[in-house]
Amino acid sequence: MFWEKEYKKTHPARLNIMAAKSNTTTNTTKRSEPYRRVLLKISGEALAGQVGHGIDNDFLKVLAHEIKEIQKLGVQIGIVLGGGNIFRGIQGATKGMDRASADYMGMLATVLNCLALQDALEHDGVHTRVQSAIEMQELAEPYIRRKAVRHLEKNRVVIFGAGTGNPYFTTDTTAALRAMEVGSEVVIKATKVDGVYDADPMKYPKAKLFTDLTYLDVLQKGLKVMDSTAISLCMDNQLPIIVFNLNERGALKKVVQGQAVGTLVH
Repeated sequence: MFWEKEYKKTHPARLNIMAAKSNTTTNTTKRSEPYRRVLLKISGEALAGQVGHGIDNDFLKVLAHEIKEIQKLGVQIGIVLGGGNIFRGIQGATKGMDRASADYMGMLATVLNCLALQDALEHDGVHTRVQSAIEMQELAEPYIRRKAVRHLEKNRVVIFGAGTGNPYFTTDTTAALRAMEVGSEVVIKATKVDGVYDADPMKYPKAKLFTDLTYLDVLQKGLKVMDSTAISLCMDNQLPIIVFNLNERGALKKVVQGQAVGTLVH
């Protein structure tokens, strides 16, 4: 695989760990050392915090501090943000809008979120770059894979905005794609619950929490982890996914340190 060849140049030992992980069926989130490069996927709704819509500045400050804490461990961090707190393309399409136009509006919403998170991170002393799949020179760099990798190597947090730059693709798919392009070891998806359940735990208190799933489990059972395109991309490239609760303080740090937190999809 192309991304493995690129990643092997700088982190050959990490690929050995990933290969060992892919050959086991047990929960292997417990590791002896932190991940070196991760892709963090955060939904737009999460940025709304307690407000419920728009951007909750108090939540952004907490999130920025959590990201700073894992950066101190030497972890290289890429981030993909959704835009559902401002505008969700698929919802616009269901109300009669042209799907492509609605999706482009959703991409612009993600850029607003990216700029807000960048501001919060830089106020906390974290060097950050925003790269947009849709060119807007006054606001963000254009997405260039090699430049993104170089930023990561310089310990800058890279926030990827505007999705893939194409309609009909979700930010979940963007997260899987960017993770593979820049050589991330794992996709970490932040949610409002402790992992992946067999039913909505907010509605069904007896819902079962899964700690370990295969990609096929997710697809066959229709579990709401990421969309099917994103899951298929990760499965084809053996890229693991960890789903955890973003609202639990310190949980993100535990994930990147290799502790068994949330649900592992592999």
